[in-house]
Amino acid sequence: MWENNFSRLLKIKYPIIQAPMAGGITSSKLVAAVSNSGALGMIGAGYMSPEQVRLQIKEVQQLTDKPFGVNIFVPAKYEADKERMHNAKTLLQPILEELGVEDTVVLPSFEEDLQSFHEQLKVILDENVPICSFTFGIPPLDQINKLKENGVVLIGTATTVSEAHINEKAGMDAIVVQGTEAGGHRGTFHTENKHSLIGLMSLLPQVADLISIPIIAAGGIMDGRGLIAAKSLGALGVQMGSAFLVCEESSANQIHKEAIIQATEEQIVVTKAFSGKMARGVNNRFIEKFSSFEEGLPDYPIQNELTKAIRKISSAKGNPENMSLWAGQSPRLARKLRASDLINQIVKEAEIVRSKL
Repeated sequence: MWENNFSRLLKIKYPIIQAPMAGGITSSKLVAAVSNSGALGMIGAGYMSPEQVRLQIKEVQQLTDKPFGVNIFVPAKYEADKERMHNAKTLLQPILEELGVEDTVVLPSFEEDLQSFHEQLKVILDENVPICSFTFGIPPLDQINKLKENGVVLIGTATTVSEAHINEKAGMDAIVVQGTEAGGHRGTFHTENKHSLIGLMSLLPQVADLISIPIIAAGGIMDGRGLIAAKSLGALGVQMGSAFLVCEESSANQIHKEAIIQATEEQIVVTKAFSGKMARGVNNRFIEKFSSFEEGLPDYPIQNELTKAIRKISSAKGNPENMSLWAGQSPRLARKLRASDLINQIVKEAEIVRSKL
């Protein structure tokens, strides 16, 4: 039941990927535990320096001899709109003062992001990482060729049919097809965010009819029922984020984990408030405060840097009202388990569902 082109490509037992959640959530223990259980663990390297990526790769290699991967953000050009930045800083100032945080923001630059991106890719080659996935775009053709020449399996991300086609044409070996149900930032890169809000059930079969490489379904999948549903619609595997975020080995703040466990589907909203890019998470005071100002906020990654200190100190102080509590649309299905137990449960559930069909 489990072996297919996707599992053979990644050399894993079960067609399940632990989503590479950036920001420190995908700890080395979580990545290794998932891989050791027959699925694929992924390091979320989006906000990490090249040296941090190297260190975590080495940590994971000490904990497992099974395949694992690294996810990297593809940098895109952006402009620092001074008026939008001024407006955002004015809105953020009362929160900074309330938390006792000084405004010492150092804005990023595209040139620095691009250099870091290329250095991250070099680390992946240096450390013989077998799998690399990309979010927010397609890497340059020369980098794709270099990675493939060194035997690295490449996985792209798509939120529309056209993005899936672009990924296949660029030479990706597989594609994560991400529905609007997905938590956190989705991988939209070719169209406006508002035009990419397509549900997974609608998106999957349309992509499956167009492309020939393996499809990995993502967005709101939490259990064996979701796995079987995704396979029925054309996917060969699934990628799960929120399900693993609440696991024991995850490095997510305990407040974040509890917020998901206790949330209902009505509390999961899409917001630009924290980063300037649409992302899905548990509603809170910060999101409510900025809901009417979202279209005037600076674009990602500038707004993300402007709110970074607020999110960091709120997490340290245990204040969920100013934290980015990213989560998908199925919080009622979240389970506080060890990663190995979660994977075993998903497999058993899928086998039961399949036997009833």
